[in-house]
Amino acid sequence: MSAGERPRGNARQALSGDAREVLSGGGGEVLGGDAREVPGGGAREVLRGRRPEVFIAHRDEADVVAELAAATGPLAGLRLAVKNNVDVAGFPTTAACPAFASGPAAADAQAVARLRAAGATVVGVTNLDQFATGLVGQRSPYGGVRDARRPSFVSGGSSSGSAVAVALGLADLAIGTDTAGSGRVPAAFQGIVGIKPTLGTVSVAGVVPACRSYDAVTIMARDLGTAGAAMAAMAGGPGTRPWPAGVPLAAPATARVAVPDELPAMAPGWADAFEGVVARLREAGAVVEPIRIEPFLAAARLLYDGALVAERHAAVGEFVDAHPDDVDPTVGAIIGRAGKVSAPSLVRDVARLELLRQECMGLLGGFDALLVPTAPCHPTVAEVAAEPVAVNSRVGTYTNFCNLFDLCAVAVPAGTVDEGPDRGIAQFGVTVLARPFHDAVALDLARLVAVQPEPPAEYAGGAPPLPAGPLPWPAAIADGGVRAVELFVVGAHLAGQPLEHELRDLGARWDRPARTSAAYALRALDTVPRKPGLERVGFEGGAPVEGEVWLISEGALGRFLASLPAPMTLGRVELSDGSWAVGFGCTQEAASAGEDITKYGGWRAWLSSRSLSRT
Repeated sequence: MSAGERPRGNARQALSGDAREVLSGGGGEVLGGDAREVPGGGAREVLRGRRPEVFIAHRDEADVVAELAAATGPLAGLRLAVKNNVDVAGFPTTAACPAFASGPAAADAQAVARLRAAGATVVGVTNLDQFATGLVGQRSPYGGVRDARRPSFVSGGSSSGSAVAVALGLADLAIGTDTAGSGRVPAAFQGIVGIKPTLGTVSVAGVVPACRSYDAVTIMARDLGTAGAAMAAMAGGPGTRPWPAGVPLAAPATARVAVPDELPAMAPGWADAFEGVVARLREAGAVVEPIRIEPFLAAARLLYDGALVAERHAAVGEFVDAHPDDVDPTVGAIIGRAGKVSAPSLVRDVARLELLRQECMGLLGGFDALLVPTAPCHPTVAEVAAEPVAVNSRVGTYTNFCNLFDLCAVAVPAGTVDEGPDRGIAQFGVTVLARPFHDAVALDLARLVAVQPEPPAEYAGGAPPLPAGPLPWPAAIADGGVRAVELFVVGAHLAGQPLEHELRDLGARWDRPARTSAAYALRALDTVPRKPGLERVGFEGGAPVEGEVWLISEGALGRFLASLPAPMTLGRVELSDGSWAVGFGCTQEAASAGEDITKYGGWRAWLSSRSLSRT
């Protein structure tokens, strides 16, 4: 490979003809300057004209509208914007460096293809901090992206255009990428949701790398239901990391959440906003306790201040070194310095990172998640221009360590901060961080603190939120996710009963009330605590029995079975709708000795009858 040649394979054709025509993605408009008249145009076209820095290229609106009308699938009717370091067929993948693109991408990145297969309609490709190097959204030759509500403030980055497109209603979904917070910081600034999944669970095929070891593809949306549906469609598939069989499908009923023992770098009023979120979490039933945050922040500093930044040079350094005039000066300086890292320094920092990881995971022992501010401040465009590196580093205070420790994250809007008459109202966001593959736990806890903001004044409208499905997105992945097993319970494991905690502790998720077919008898067994035994006796002597269906991962079900005391058993139970679920039974001996309580219709009704008989 010659100096400066792109290490990107043959996915793109050589650039020829008029560059603006190529960047249009085949018939679409390149946004910049005045808004253009587009067939079927409307509020979105006018708004794109006022915000030309959001999209690098956009499809013709008439084509988008036609595709939306014909779309089918769970994401049908949703507009999808894609960060332009992710391949979209027909669009050059510039990574916000026009010289980097050698022609239109021949095929969609796997993440894009999966969203399209689920019915989403790609509307265009969005601006970003060049080579995904930055958290401010200002390092791009296509222009710095401005905040959706306060245009003199930065959008956040590096997934800047994606976040603002969603906030303004120019898209309902957007793909971002996240190495050090690029899918979380802009989500926080724009008052939207950003899901950063466990590393490797979404394919990075067709994505320009930043730091291969720590890169993730993310989703942005205006609400958690839509974001979760998109994650279920985008995750999984060839080459992705397999999910362990026993991961939790829900947060515990009384979750234990860690918070920082100190909040460095916070702007005035921002620490108070965070304390307000902590109070809401406690009111929702969580146990919240402080832990030392400094080891996490020490790891965060390693990403750019240490030798780990060498991966950035490994990703695109050859091109950057050969094309200095085509690269943003700040980005070029960061990647150029990364190329001078020595091997011994990298080895030392990798070892240091592992020690910090062990320390931090020890601090999180016994906790279900860590809650942090997504960002400590929201800088203006002028503040970033004055100190581009220092301000960017401050913005990443609470995000940089996440991928280094292989944590999953859900960033949600959590309120606002009044920054005074000169600055106005800032969006305030928090992030729930959890262990790898505990994405469902992070999602549940994020729901407890999320606050839906008022849309920006320039909001162009958008699709209504999608409702949260019965399954968290890791269990709704068609190929490669967690397998959720239906567990039918009739007694002490019902919600509100003494042993409910056993299911909650295994990450089981309550799904729905249900009843058996009319082929069962219910016996009150002589156990401590009292439990019923379900026995199939046939349709002539049986009756329907009330219960509940819980969802539990296969591995967790195995652990539950291994600890199940005699005389209880697990087997197949027929439900009233004709389906079968795993359910509780008991030995024949215990059933014969138990009291027949079938006539009450269920365990709760029998308990109530006993209470009434004592009064």
